[in-house]
Amino acid sequence: MSDNKQNTKPAEKKPTEQKPAKEQKPKEQKPEKEQKKKKTEKKGDKKKVKKGEKKVKDTLGKSQKIQKPEQTKEAYKHLFIKRPRNFTIGNDLPPKLDLTRFVKWPKYVKLQRQRRVLIKRLRIPPAINQFSLTANKHLALQVFKFLNKYRPEDKRMKRERLRKIAALKKEGKEIPKELETKPPVVHYGLNRVVSLIERKKATLVVLAHDVDPIELVVYIPALCKKMGIPYCIIKGKSRLGQLVHKKTATCVCLTDVRKEDKAEYDKLLEVVKGHFNDKFNQINRKWGGGKLSRRSLHAQQVRLNKA
Repeated sequence: MSDNKQNTKPAEKKPTEQKPAKEQKPKEQKPEKEQKKKKTEKKGDKKKVKKGEKKVKDTLGKSQKIQKPEQTKEAYKHLFIKRPRNFTIGNDLPPKLDLTRFVKWPKYVKLQRQRRVLIKRLRIPPAINQFSLTANKHLALQVFKFLNKYRPEDKRMKRERLRKIAALKKEGKEIPKELETKPPVVHYGLNRVVSLIERKKATLVVLAHDVDPIELVVYIPALCKKMGIPYCIIKGKSRLGQLVHKKTATCVCLTDVRKEDKAEYDKLLEVVKGHFNDKFNQINRKWGGGKLSRRSLHAQQVRLNKA
């Protein structure tokens, strides 16, 4: 045992190898501007907020940063993928085309279209062309507003009036003049209006521009001018018809008005005369139509360029 103790000697510590010290690089001096910026940032209480962040005041008054989720383009990259269509046989259906030129239209549609084109192309004499020179919107509104006050009574109103007269007669009372005498109303119907113009009883004549055949009313403007009666041409025979409880009306006229409307009526007559009666000679010299098609205009331009 003693021999073993003698043999075991304390292990000698190996000398640790000292690593060579790293060479310290000299610190690069930053420019003065950058140093100043850093100082100002330290002094300032406010801090810059990054994009997508908001400042929210805490209950104590301190500001907290709330970050928004950044929306990147990569999130929506593969939502819509280009899928080019193939219009060959047995594949995608072709888009619907405008096939109006290949449609076989009904005969009445063809006729009304051809008629419209003819009216544009042919030269129209002044007597017929004057019906395309209608009253403007403002004047037409004034005329209809006034004529609405003098609409003739319809069947229901007439029935009520006659019943009142019969009831008064039965009781043996006097019939008031309002019920017995007819109030001034708008007169309608071609024969009725023409006879009133010829007897110089009409004070205002209103004609429709779209009467067919036009020969029915083509002479009335000249007749009104000769008799010195104000007339006007207004768009829509249906509008005139509505005024007198009918589908359509070629012409209407007024013979008399109430005393309270006399001043307004005189002003209206002056305006109508200025638009139509005073310009009668000027209107009756103006021809209409004669508008060429695109193809004809192009051919005309080519001929002029050659010459």
